[in-house]
Amino acid sequence: MAETYRELYRPQFHLTPPKGPMSDPNGMVFYEGEYHQFYQFTGRWGHAVSRDLLHWEHLPLALIADELGDVWSGSAVVDWRDSSGFFGGGSGLVAIFTHFKEGLQSQSIAYSSDKGRSWVKYAGNPVIPNPGLQDFRDPKVLWHEGTGRWVMAVSVDRAIHFYSSPNLRKWRFESSFSGAGCQDAVWECPDLFRLPVLGEVGEMRWVLHVSIGDNEITDGSTAQYFVGHYDGRRFVCEHEDDRPRWTDFGQDFYAAVSYSDIPQEDGRTIWLAWTSNWQYPFHSPTEPWKGGMSIPRTLGLARNGSGELRLVQQPVKELSALREEPLEYGPVEIKDEILRLPFKGLSYEFEAEVSWDSAAEFGIRVRVSDDEHTVLGVSPPRGELFLDRRSSGFSELPKRTGGTANFSKVLRAPRSLEAGRLTMRGFVDDSVIEWFVGNGEEVFTSLVYPRPDSAGLELFAYGGNVSFSQFTVYPLKPVWI
Repeated sequence: MAETYRELYRPQFHLTPPKGPMSDPNGMVFYEGEYHQFYQFTGRWGHAVSRDLLHWEHLPLALIADELGDVWSGSAVVDWRDSSGFFGGGSGLVAIFTHFKEGLQSQSIAYSSDKGRSWVKYAGNPVIPNPGLQDFRDPKVLWHEGTGRWVMAVSVDRAIHFYSSPNLRKWRFESSFSGAGCQDAVWECPDLFRLPVLGEVGEMRWVLHVSIGDNEITDGSTAQYFVGHYDGRRFVCEHEDDRPRWTDFGQDFYAAVSYSDIPQEDGRTIWLAWTSNWQYPFHSPTEPWKGGMSIPRTLGLARNGSGELRLVQQPVKELSALREEPLEYGPVEIKDEILRLPFKGLSYEFEAEVSWDSAAEFGIRVRVSDDEHTVLGVSPPRGELFLDRRSSGFSELPKRTGGTANFSKVLRAPRSLEAGRLTMRGFVDDSVIEWFVGNGEEVFTSLVYPRPDSAGLELFAYGGNVSFSQFTVYPLKPVWI
């Protein structure tokens, strides 16, 4: 395994397949001590398991095509009460997925009595036949305590349809949600979960998350979320306007889905996403694999300065187990300069605390050589964060629809910077960068393809004085041994 995972651009602490194309995360569920990570693998479900969200064991394909078609994206749950009748009064895993054949999409199920090692497709599939819709896919299922039923969210063009069921086999349409947020392309891979409002005891909200397919307006695929209320039948958004709330300001965080059945004593909602974009899927300069997953993230809700609830994301605490001895480079003052740090590495984490009185731009440059670098930048005058990969290395990725993808670009996010101080945390893993700002209100996930010798690290500031009161780097151990 270790030899397989030493190829050019191969991440060392992100989940990637040994070979072949990994895309949408599917069927994410925790059961009997294992996190199950199913994923799209050319119309089939690939499968990996982990006990710590770090070290993964790849298993044989879980679900493959049959007479009803290819097996597209979906979810999985633990049927603790044997409501389905599949488990003889015990518990087991039920996968809910989209069957696709000759342009027709429908929802089907399969079940496993041996911790996901083998699966039986339900003889009565599809459990929801196509109701005459072109786009009808990616079912996300969860147990709704308030109504004592299973509920399902399904993507339908630029809308989400909700269904309910007592037993995972017979489903009833309940309602539809649409007409809000970004509608520039098809909505895909919905997720629905309930989150605490940080700092407000007892306050909870429901979050509906959708990914948005490739389109020219957003220059690729992206993702958005809605905060509101859900009663088991209908989702009501509480946003005061219809502008999009973006999930990630990078370009490579798609089809994010949360793990089902994380134990109540754990209390976290955890998700991850496919680190790619439908503008250039499977066109990365990587061999023998294409695609991978982000680091797992813990989710919450927090109010911003205007009182609006925003999704916040933080790296899971398990990642700290990979840290080697920290390297301290702060405190340091910078003014109109680029400061090269005495560090070289391809897989590491950093933490920063920074303050300024006045500055035009400042930040961090990663994967640095004399002619390559990626900028994680802050511009107080513009009230903006940005990730600049115009000098990041290889960028000639073919576009899915023809021509060359717009890969070499600057990615931006608005951010109030009036306080004059900021905390940041980042993860660099060869070809994957994940940058968390503040408490995770803004996150950038981005692919880059620099040469292996582009391994330096720099701090910079222009147009004023900037103080990095803390800048700590943790080299991270590889998970593939």
